[in-house]
Amino acid sequence: MTRWVSSLSHVSTARPYHHGDLRAAVLRTAVDVITERGAANVSLRDLARRAGVSHAAPAHHFGDKAGVLTAVAVEGFDLLAGALTAAFERAGSFLDMGVAYVTFAVAHRAHFEVMFRPDLYHADDPDLLAARERAGTALAGGVGSLGARATTDDARLSGLAAWSLVHGFATLWLTGGLPAGFGADPEAEARAVAGVLFRPPRGSADPDRGAAG
Repeated sequence: MTRWVSSLSHVSTARPYHHGDLRAAVLRTAVDVITERGAANVSLRDLARRAGVSHAAPAHHFGDKAGVLTAVAVEGFDLLAGALTAAFERAGSFLDMGVAYVTFAVAHRAHFEVMFRPDLYHADDPDLLAARERAGTALAGGVGSLGARATTDDARLSGLAAWSLVHGFATLWLTGGLPAGFGADPEAEARAVAGVLFRPPRGSADPDRGAAG
């Protein structure tokens, strides 16, 4: 999940697709457009032209622009859930999950731009709700690594605080809002910033499993 998404040319080219894969082709094209020009510039007619399909094809599969962006958000939440789960299984650490969150956002900038903008898509879509729940469950699964909490409300606040930190850092990185002097490696910088709060308590043997500082 690294940045590493090269800028796209404004010259559009039709993408060939295999029979039965038209929906996926339009979705990939939508991600390209969002990466290049932002979600506000997505249109069904443009997607059809870029994908090399009929003007009616995107509407047939997605209904409207909001339907396309709903599908982008669903795919994004599923990718995020997978990234968070893999990070926690690998390291058992909320710090590593936070780093995975940031690197996901940088690698999947188009998805990240849409996922947390319910005004852009059908927020009550069942697939969207299920995908968002999977990502939320994956994130909540790492809250225990921040240390024991007295109540469920405390755990929720801890999770919200940790999420706010990594989400805010990812947003600042993507928008160029960070102060001058930060390096070119978002993963390393995210680890350093998150480590300020995710340090272990004194005497802890595990450097990544401590309570929030």
